[in-house]
Amino acid sequence: MLVIGIAGGTGSGKTTVVKKITEQFPKKEVAVLSHDSYYFDNSDLSLEERRKKNFDHPDSIEFDLMIEHVKKLKRGENIQEPIYSFITCTRSKETNLIKPQKVLIIEGILCLTSKALRNLMDIKVFVDCDSDIRLSRVIMRDILERGRNVKQVLTRYEKTVRPSHIQFIEPTKRFADIIIPQGGMNQVAINILTNHINQTLKTL
Repeated sequence: MLVIGIAGGTGSGKTTVVKKITEQFPKKEVAVLSHDSYYFDNSDLSLEERRKKNFDHPDSIEFDLMIEHVKKLKRGENIQEPIYSFITCTRSKETNLIKPQKVLIIEGILCLTSKALRNLMDIKVFVDCDSDIRLSRVIMRDILERGRNVKQVLTRYEKTVRPSHIQFIEPTKRFADIIIPQGGMNQVAINILTNHINQTLKTL
Protein backbone atom coordinates (compact mmCIF):
# COMPACT_ATOMS: atom_id res chain seq x y z
CA MET A 1 0.00 0.00 0.00
CA LEU A 2 1.21 3.47 -0.96
CA VAL A 3 0.26 6.06 1.68
CA ILE A 4 0.03 9.71 0.64
CA GLY A 5 -0.53 12.58 3.06
CA ILE A 6 -2.07 15.78 1.67
CA ALA A 7 -2.05 18.83 3.96
CA GLY A 8 -2.54 22.58 3.51
CA GLY A 9 -4.51 25.45 4.95
CA THR A 10 -8.28 25.61 5.22
CA GLY A 11 -9.68 26.38 1.76
CA SER A 12 -6.35 25.75 0.00
CA GLY A 13 -7.83 23.25 -2.46
CA LYS A 14 -6.85 19.94 -0.84
CA THR A 15 -10.18 18.29 -1.62
CA THR A 16 -9.90 19.30 -5.28
CA VAL A 17 -6.36 17.89 -5.47
CA VAL A 18 -7.53 14.62 -3.90
CA LYS A 19 -10.48 14.43 -6.31
CA LYS A 20 -8.28 15.03 -9.36
CA ILE A 21 -5.79 12.37 -8.22
CA THR A 22 -8.45 9.74 -7.50
CA GLU A 23 -10.05 10.36 -10.90
CA GLN A 24 -6.84 9.09 -12.53
CA PHE A 25 -7.16 5.62 -10.96
CA PRO A 26 -9.75 2.85 -10.99
CA LYS A 27 -12.25 3.33 -8.15
CA LYS A 28 -11.15 0.26 -6.21
CA GLU A 29 -7.47 1.23 -6.19
CA VAL A 30 -7.69 4.35 -3.98
CA ALA A 31 -9.03 4.83 -0.45
CA VAL A 32 -9.33 8.28 1.12
CA LEU A 33 -9.16 9.00 4.83
CA SER A 34 -10.07 12.53 5.93
CA HIS A 35 -8.87 13.81 9.27
CA ASP A 36 -12.10 15.85 9.41
CA SER A 37 -13.72 12.54 10.39
CA TYR A 38 -11.48 12.24 13.45
CA TYR A 39 -12.42 15.39 15.35
CA PHE A 40 -13.23 14.53 18.95
CA ASP A 41 -16.91 14.17 19.72
CA ASN A 42 -18.13 17.17 21.73
CA SER A 43 -21.70 16.03 22.35
CA ASP A 44 -21.31 16.72 26.09
CA LEU A 45 -21.12 20.46 25.33
CA SER A 46 -23.82 22.86 24.18
CA LEU A 47 -23.92 23.72 20.45
CA GLU A 48 -22.65 27.22 21.22
CA GLU A 49 -19.70 25.82 23.18
CA ARG A 50 -18.96 23.27 20.46
CA ARG A 51 -18.81 25.95 17.79
CA LYS A 52 -16.28 27.89 19.86
CA LYS A 53 -13.84 24.98 19.69
CA ASN A 54 -10.65 25.57 17.71
CA PHE A 55 -10.90 23.03 14.89
CA ASP A 56 -7.51 24.17 13.53
CA HIS A 57 -5.56 23.02 16.58
CA PRO A 58 -3.85 19.58 16.59
CA ASP A 59 -5.46 18.78 19.96
CA SER A 60 -8.89 18.77 18.28
CA ILE A 61 -8.01 15.62 16.30
CA GLU A 62 -8.07 12.08 17.73
CA PHE A 63 -4.73 11.20 16.14
CA ASP A 64 -4.31 7.97 18.12
CA LEU A 65 -7.43 6.50 16.53
CA MET A 66 -6.47 7.75 13.08
CA ILE A 67 -2.97 6.25 13.37
CA GLU A 68 -4.45 2.95 14.55
CA HIS A 69 -6.78 2.93 11.53
CA VAL A 70 -3.97 3.65 9.06
CA LYS A 71 -1.92 0.80 10.55
CA LYS A 72 -4.89 -1.56 10.20
CA LEU A 73 -5.39 -0.60 6.57
CA LYS A 74 -1.69 -1.18 5.90
CA ARG A 75 -2.11 -4.65 7.43
CA GLY A 76 -4.98 -5.32 5.02
CA GLU A 77 -7.77 -4.89 7.55
CA ASN A 78 -11.03 -2.98 7.10
CA ILE A 79 -11.75 -0.01 9.36
CA GLN A 80 -14.84 1.93 10.42
CA GLU A 81 -14.08 5.61 9.80
CA PRO A 82 -16.03 7.98 12.08
CA ILE A 83 -18.53 10.38 10.52
CA TYR A 84 -18.34 13.94 11.87
CA SER A 85 -20.90 16.71 11.38
CA PHE A 86 -19.69 20.32 11.28
CA ILE A 87 -23.28 21.48 11.69
CA THR A 88 -23.76 19.78 15.09
CA CYS A 89 -20.00 19.48 15.85
CA THR A 90 -20.51 15.88 16.97
CA ARG A 91 -19.78 12.39 15.66
CA SER A 92 -22.57 10.35 14.16
CA LYS A 93 -23.48 6.93 15.54
CA GLU A 94 -22.94 5.61 12.01
CA THR A 95 -19.48 4.94 10.57
CA ASN A 96 -18.02 4.65 7.08
CA LEU A 97 -16.50 1.33 6.01
CA ILE A 98 -13.04 1.82 4.47
CA LYS A 99 -11.32 -1.12 2.79
CA PRO A 100 -7.56 -1.34 2.14
CA GLN A 101 -6.58 -0.42 -1.44
CA LYS A 102 -3.35 -0.01 -3.40
CA VAL A 103 -3.29 3.72 -2.56
CA LEU A 104 -4.37 5.40 0.67
CA ILE A 105 -4.72 9.19 0.69
CA ILE A 106 -4.79 10.89 4.09
CA GLU A 107 -6.20 14.40 3.69
CA GLY A 108 -6.51 17.24 6.19
CA ILE A 109 -5.14 20.59 7.31
CA LEU A 110 -3.27 19.05 10.26
CA CYS A 111 -2.27 15.65 8.88
CA LEU A 112 1.45 16.54 8.77
CA THR A 113 1.56 17.86 12.35
CA SER A 114 1.75 14.36 13.85
CA LYS A 115 5.17 12.74 13.56
CA ALA A 116 3.71 9.28 14.14
CA LEU A 117 1.25 9.78 11.30
CA ARG A 118 3.92 11.26 9.01
CA ASN A 119 6.06 8.17 9.60
CA LEU A 120 3.30 6.05 8.04
CA MET A 121 3.31 8.12 4.83
CA ASP A 122 5.34 7.35 1.72
CA ILE A 123 4.66 10.71 0.05
CA LYS A 124 3.87 13.96 1.87
CA VAL A 125 2.19 16.80 -0.04
CA PHE A 126 1.43 20.39 1.00
CA VAL A 127 -1.21 22.29 -0.98
CA ASP A 128 -0.31 25.99 -0.91
CA CYS A 129 -2.64 28.90 -1.66
CA ASP A 130 -2.83 32.66 -1.02
CA SER A 131 -4.62 33.58 2.21
CA ASP A 132 -7.21 35.85 0.56
CA ILE A 133 -8.31 33.05 -1.77
CA ARG A 134 -8.50 30.62 1.14
CA LEU A 135 -10.63 33.07 3.14
CA SER A 136 -13.13 33.55 0.32
CA ARG A 137 -13.46 29.77 -0.02
CA VAL A 138 -13.90 29.34 3.73
CA ILE A 139 -16.68 31.94 3.77
CA MET A 140 -18.54 30.20 0.94
CA ARG A 141 -18.09 26.71 2.42
CA ASP A 142 -19.01 27.55 6.01
CA ILE A 143 -22.16 29.40 4.96
CA LEU A 144 -23.35 26.78 2.47
CA GLU A 145 -22.25 23.60 4.25
CA ARG A 146 -21.81 24.36 7.95
CA GLY A 147 -24.72 26.65 8.81
CA ARG A 148 -22.69 29.72 9.76
CA ASN A 149 -23.23 33.36 8.78
CA VAL A 150 -20.58 35.76 7.45
CA LYS A 151 -19.96 37.36 10.84
CA GLN A 152 -19.42 33.97 12.52
CA VAL A 153 -17.03 32.85 9.76
CA LEU A 154 -14.95 36.05 9.90
CA THR A 155 -14.81 36.01 13.71
CA ARG A 156 -13.65 32.38 13.70
CA TYR A 157 -11.10 33.12 10.96
CA GLU A 158 -9.63 36.02 12.93
CA LYS A 159 -9.60 34.29 16.33
CA THR A 160 -8.62 30.72 15.48
CA VAL A 161 -8.18 29.88 11.78
CA ARG A 162 -5.51 32.43 10.87
CA PRO A 163 -3.46 32.17 14.11
CA SER A 164 -3.58 28.36 14.00
CA HIS A 165 -2.55 28.34 10.34
CA ILE A 166 0.51 30.41 11.17
CA GLN A 167 1.38 28.38 14.28
CA PHE A 168 0.56 24.81 13.26
CA ILE A 169 -0.21 24.37 9.56
CA GLU A 170 2.20 26.58 7.62
CA PRO A 171 5.27 25.15 9.46
CA THR A 172 4.40 21.61 8.27
CA LYS A 173 5.29 22.70 4.74
CA ARG A 174 8.89 21.80 5.60
CA PHE A 175 7.90 18.13 5.95
CA ALA A 176 6.44 17.99 2.43
CA ASP A 177 8.11 16.08 -0.38
CA ILE A 178 5.95 17.96 -2.88
CA ILE A 179 4.42 21.44 -2.64
CA ILE A 180 1.48 22.27 -4.92
CA PRO A 181 1.02 26.04 -5.39
CA GLN A 182 -2.43 27.33 -6.44
CA GLY A 183 -4.13 24.23 -5.06
CA GLY A 184 -6.45 22.29 -7.34
CA MET A 185 -5.90 24.78 -10.16
CA ASN A 186 -2.32 23.58 -10.67
CA GLN A 187 -2.91 20.76 -13.14
CA VAL A 188 0.79 20.48 -14.00
CA ALA A 189 1.75 19.74 -10.38
CA ILE A 190 -1.15 17.31 -10.03
CA ASN A 191 -0.05 15.48 -13.19
CA ILE A 192 3.52 15.24 -11.88
CA LEU A 193 2.26 13.83 -8.57
CA THR A 194 -0.04 11.37 -10.31
CA ASN A 195 2.80 10.17 -12.56
CA HIS A 196 5.02 9.74 -9.51
CA ILE A 197 2.31 7.67 -7.82
CA ASN A 198 2.01 5.47 -10.91
CA GLN A 199 5.78 4.95 -11.10
CA THR A 200 5.97 4.11 -7.38
CA LEU A 201 3.11 1.63 -7.65
CA LYS A 202 5.03 -0.27 -10.32
CA THR A 203 7.84 -0.93 -7.83
CA LEU A 204 5.58 -2.23 -5.07
